[in-house]
Amino acid sequence: MKTVELGGRKVSALCLGTMTWGTQTDEAGAHAQIARAAEAGVNFMDTAEMYPTNPARAETAGRTEEIIGNWIGHHGRGDWVIATKIAGAGSMVRDGAPITPDAIRACCEASLRRLRVDHIDLYQFHWPNRGSYHFRKSWHFDPSQIQRDQVIEDMGACLEELARLQAEGKIGAFGLSNETAWGMAQWLRLADQGLGPRAVALQNEYSLMCRLYDTDLAELGVAENVTLLAYSPLAAGLLTGKYQGGKVPEGSRRSATPDLGGRVTERAEAAVAAYLKIAVEAGLDPAAMANAWILTRPFPVIPILGASTMPQLEIALSAAELTLSNDVLAAIGAAHKAHPMPF
Repeated sequence: MKTVELGGRKVSALCLGTMTWGTQTDEAGAHAQIARAAEAGVNFMDTAEMYPTNPARAETAGRTEEIIGNWIGHHGRGDWVIATKIAGAGSMVRDGAPITPDAIRACCEASLRRLRVDHIDLYQFHWPNRGSYHFRKSWHFDPSQIQRDQVIEDMGACLEELARLQAEGKIGAFGLSNETAWGMAQWLRLADQGLGPRAVALQNEYSLMCRLYDTDLAELGVAENVTLLAYSPLAAGLLTGKYQGGKVPEGSRRSATPDLGGRVTERAEAAVAAYLKIAVEAGLDPAAMANAWILTRPFPVIPILGASTMPQLEIALSAAELTLSNDVLAAIGAAHKAHPMPF
């Protein structure tokens, strides 16, 4: 499998997602996914202290990291590059406390214990304390309440703690998630002033149906060498077609979260139909097409594969070897213009 540089490490062009491990996917299934992904050449996996999700609950937070740690305890870490995240303000973790220097250290060390490793390759902030326009909040996000000076002060203090953790060998690279263009610009500016590590990655939602990244953030990614880690590349399963016509397969994500986090809309069904038509006419699996399309984007990007079963993982892995024709890419472009921002 093709590799790319990320934070001084060579990582696979696809990242193994883990957020359903411990809910939709049991430990045996998760361990089978790790083995199969490694066999296919994947060496990069992403998790978080609040996982598993669908639903996310305080009583299960950390379980996914423990499942990964159990694998490492039995098989060793091998070549795996591991990314994890500290939850932002308002989560069910830490009673909703914000990200602070003390929380960063405590949560990082807790993740190290659960993962059974002494080093996290990429440590990320799951979402900013100040909030953002992600998770369908773009429809009502009000940035006027942001206290700029306080935000900048907090960022600087967090970077200084990250630098200390780096010096101790506990973390490697630093990344953000669910951040904005302004937020990323500030993190980079403060790092360039010497306060702490420079962010190398931004984990935001990105798919055929969620393309907020395509403008300002894409330019930032290219100019500042920041890689997008694209989560929900199948739009929470919508792009597989399994939910068309209101279907809710037993055990699926939609069976636990009926609106798929605000993604189920009338316009979304029409958009999915357009992309399914392109895949069918080209003789492609729609999920493989959706993941392969992300690999064609003109900025640094790694899709995070979110499979709850082994057959789903096999389809996702096939995207690494799939080349989309110019006709397919043109049809996708036309569908996007016809169905922008469907949720």
